[in-house]
Amino acid sequence: VQLQASGGGLVQAGGSLRLACAASRRTFSNNGMGWFRQAPGKEREFVAGLSWNSARQSYADSVKGRFTISRDNAKNMVYLQMNSLKPEDTAVYYCAASRYAVDSSSTSDYNYWGQGTLVTVSS
Repeated sequence: VQLQASGGGLVQAGGSLRLACAASRRTFSNNGMGWFRQAPGKEREFVAGLSWNSARQSYADSVKGRFTISRDNAKNMVYLQMNSLKPEDTAVYYCAASRYAVDSSSTSDYNYWGQGTLVTVSS
């Protein structure tokens, strides 16, 4: 396993969670990183992306202003701070490493994927 996501759980609407993604066996400090999510019966969708040096961030419209992606290249970690959670945020969240240095919202640009962590938001 090269990417391991953690931090998911059950939270009430309006609450917060912080997801973490740990990279092992290799460094992704030169790669763009992203978070995606997949709700039951739905396609995997982009949530947030970050360039290799954190200079560029991108977010899905549905999470803008509520979620923040960040990274610590020295620790080979990527984070997703999720605030003001809504029931529609319920999904399995995946971290991914891009084959490029910049952020991207396209799943085809990512060639390493973590195993996913479940986030459940109750109303």
